[in-house]
Amino acid sequence: MDPHAVRIGPRRWLRAGLLALLLPAMTACAGNPPPPEPEAWDPIEPVNRQVYVFNEQLDRFVAKPLADAYVFVTPRFARRGVTNFFDNMGVPGNALNHTLQGNPGDGARDTGRFLINSTLGLAGLFDVATPLGLEATSNEDFGQTLAVWGAPEGMYLMLPAYGPNNTRDIHDLPVSLATNPVTYIGWTVALPLYALDLVNTRARLDQAARFRSEAALDEYDFTRSAYRQYRNNLIWDGDPPQQDFFDDLDDDFDW
Repeated sequence: MDPHAVRIGPRRWLRAGLLALLLPAMTACAGNPPPPEPEAWDPIEPVNRQVYVFNEQLDRFVAKPLADAYVFVTPRFARRGVTNFFDNMGVPGNALNHTLQGNPGDGARDTGRFLINSTLGLAGLFDVATPLGLEATSNEDFGQTLAVWGAPEGMYLMLPAYGPNNTRDIHDLPVSLATNPVTYIGWTVALPLYALDLVNTRARLDQAARFRSEAALDEYDFTRSAYRQYRNNLIWDGDPPQQDFFDDLDDDFDW
């Protein structure tokens, strides 16, 4: 028997049953996320700045050279297949978060896409579901789900080798690992695959002409602001609430 084969024991079935019982209650709690916080809460900014410098050097001397070599030796169609594969492996987590956010229809659509692309699409190397009418839904992660449940943004974090984050979004890391099928095929295979995903993602950033403000007076501030705007757009599906003009008047005048 394959030593890396996934064994579904009583505890796993118990956790699955509890999740099934809790899903309706959690879905019912889903509402509107809190409005974007006007200022970043960055109490460990000196540490975050040091990590930012480390990440910049790591990207310059390790990540970018690996991505450039990957693009040089890998044909475009192969890179497209790698992207499709990892996008497909992320669909179960997407389906779960859609459901937890009160969108079971999108969760069901994601489930259908995953089943079709994992079989007819050869583990997701080819996107067969889209021509069949099951187009991709919006990307949802557990950080967005917590925001929909009303969790605040929390403290800004700069994670080594990962980049911008906060104390709400960081909870997506274990959830993404737990819902990704690659995690369960054995670490001797999973680790190289996750490394390939990182290199492929870095190459895609270059191919998409990664935006960066060379004129920014403070690149750290610029990165923090860009990350927060990006996350707010994701949480509010591209339409974050705008501050009311009368809110400013309330701050300036004692009515």
